[in-house]
Amino acid sequence: MCDFTDPKALSCNHKFCAECLATALKHASKCPICGLVVGRLRGDQPEGRMEYEVEKYSSLPGYPGCGTIIIHYSIPSGIQGPEHPNPGHPYQGTSRKAYLPNNPEGKEVLTLLKEAWKNKLVFTVGTSVTTGTSDAVTWNDIHHKTNRSGGPTSYGYPDHTYLGRVKEELAAKGITTRPSTA
Repeated sequence: MCDFTDPKALSCNHKFCAECLATALKHASKCPICGLVVGRLRGDQPEGRMEYEVEKYSSLPGYPGCGTIIIHYSIPSGIQGPEHPNPGHPYQGTSRKAYLPNNPEGKEVLTLLKEAWKNKLVFTVGTSVTTGTSDAVTWNDIHHKTNRSGGPTSYGYPDHTYLGRVKEELAAKGITTRPSTA
């Protein structure tokens, strides 16, 4: 609680000494006061592949006539690194499929998910909520529609608020269509 040395302000308007801010941001890319993401977070997702295809003549419930984007994720089993819960121990990989409408908002979400993938934020290594398996590749708080139909309770469509919600989840991790601010 002293005078600022070389004061720096974040986009949330909280001010810090430049040296103190640099130290804090090394530990977490967030404002130490309010938690606003500064720049983009970097996760601990293991290496794998993200691919997608477009089915032009197959639409999702609630999105007629626009086709479907199908995302294929594949992360092979491997050995946990120092960033994971049990370094040196094996982890169980996964293959997942997710669906988006092939419309402007669905394409925007695909672009954001590709950015989240590059930043290693889509998956993590931990304990599976659904199976209880530990040391497994699991989703990392970015919800995906893994069924074409069945509505929200079945992780499917129709769900007219999903695209907006997933954009909010991605924004909380610093993944937006707007340039990031530091």
